[in-house]
Amino acid sequence: MMEQEKMPHPGHDRHLCHLQYSGYMNQHFDDFKPLVKNPQYICRKCGRAAASETSLCQPEKL
Repeated sequence: MMEQEKMPHPGHDRHLCHLQYSGYMNQHFDDFKPLVKNPQYICRKCGRAAASETSLCQPEKL
């Protein structure tokens, strides 16, 4: 049985930093694009920008 990766906080499995780290971005690039198109928020932790605050660990409105 595979051990499940421990997340640092709830919802982290949907955050851009995790999606990039896990390889999701490279494997599903077209699905990743809408998450970053027309960014409205920036993550205070990693600096990534996203369309929705739910895609970031520590979002702040741009």
